[in-house]
Amino acid sequence: MDACYKLRKGLDIPLRGEALTMTYPSISSPLYELKPTDFRQLIPKLLVREGDPVMAGSPVFCDKDHPEILFTSPISGTVKQIVRGEKRKLIGIRIVPDGRNDRVRFPVTSPEELDEDKIRELLLQSGCWPLITRRPYGTLALPGETPKAIHISCFDTAPLAPQYDYAFAGEYDSLQMGLRVLDRLCPGKVHLVLSSKTSIHSVFRRLNATFHTFAGPHPAGNPGIQIHHLYPLGKGHVVWTLTPMGLSVIGRLFTDGTFDTSRMVAVTGPALIKTGYIKCPAGIQISALKDFTRKKDVNIRVVSGNPLTGDTIGEEGFLGFHHQQVTFLQERSSRELLGWARPLRLKKFSAARTYISYLVPLLGKTGRFNLDTNLNGGVRAFVMAGDYQKVLPMDLFVSLLIKAILASDIDKMEKLGIYEVIPEDLALCEFICPSKIEIQDILQKGIDLMIKEMQ
Repeated sequence: MDACYKLRKGLDIPLRGEALTMTYPSISSPLYELKPTDFRQLIPKLLVREGDPVMAGSPVFCDKDHPEILFTSPISGTVKQIVRGEKRKLIGIRIVPDGRNDRVRFPVTSPEELDEDKIRELLLQSGCWPLITRRPYGTLALPGETPKAIHISCFDTAPLAPQYDYAFAGEYDSLQMGLRVLDRLCPGKVHLVLSSKTSIHSVFRRLNATFHTFAGPHPAGNPGIQIHHLYPLGKGHVVWTLTPMGLSVIGRLFTDGTFDTSRMVAVTGPALIKTGYIKCPAGIQISALKDFTRKKDVNIRVVSGNPLTGDTIGEEGFLGFHHQQVTFLQERSSRELLGWARPLRLKKFSAARTYISYLVPLLGKTGRFNLDTNLNGGVRAFVMAGDYQKVLPMDLFVSLLIKAILASDIDKMEKLGIYEVIPEDLALCEFICPSKIEIQDILQKGIDLMIKEMQ
């Protein structure tokens, strides 16, 4: 075990609605959806038509630029609808389950008996390859490249994030098998990162791997932050990242020979009366989560993922491919007259300690707030107050990087560290931004520009 990296910069958002450590019975969804929009820089090529039967693990679409990367169905059933957006852009393939849960069987054996090319081929054919993300840019890993390292963060510090020790308590065999598979792709360079708060009884501490330990507030659990401190990225350097969920899916492929996207999903948020966990495949429809009672007489925003980086999907939307959390937030957009001039409020959270609510934990209260979607202000010019640096534990000047992106200055973007970040790493900067600037959206546009110019 390496020394603990103690990060002091950051912010843990005290949001109510954390998932209780109880698992609800599994449910059946009337519809599932596989969304190409879950993958950055992907140009999908459709491989099925409406009415076609599919099995769990059978290909649905592929990457047009890399047709060997297949995206396969999470369940068995019939393709009901091909969903398209503007200019006929493919945005979803909806599948009606048949209830049989038939799966494609892949011929697998011990990973030590297979060469690297065969392992890559199995990951590509089964649909497991899209679980691997490459840094820089946060795009799909390329089948022909060899990474500098493979990085797996075994804890999440985002608001209301699932407790991995609970969610993966019964996944030791699949996690360990997944590590054996990845070690064949990148021998001796698979790194697991634990929190200093990870229980000594955690399943992750029993795995045979190279460990690192991090401590500190959010975003200490982000892979990008950890990579910055362990092996910083520069031009020409590539690191692959996975979530423990992705590691488990790969492990099940080599254990059972099937593509099984089942995961423990944390159903969270201050707009819920009941929270908890439920086990389900990728792409489940949110309307199926009927056991989690919503608050009445409030407008609700449903987010696939966490409140900072997730996708707004609505009650009829679907769980994202990479997501292990659903968040229900209260929708509100009203503006409060002279709200900044009313500091004597115990129920209003302020990252800058504008209100005396920051004293609530000192008074023995829970210290959590019913935050909603209100921006509490409008977009204005950059306020250069150094706020970004207070919540970002990286040697990176956010305001200068964002300005370089807005100016489309490639050279400055490189010098200012665009290779080291993806939108989730700057989500906290956007949350506390006094100028209400959409930093994540601007950064993604900068990344898209870098990919276009560097091709």
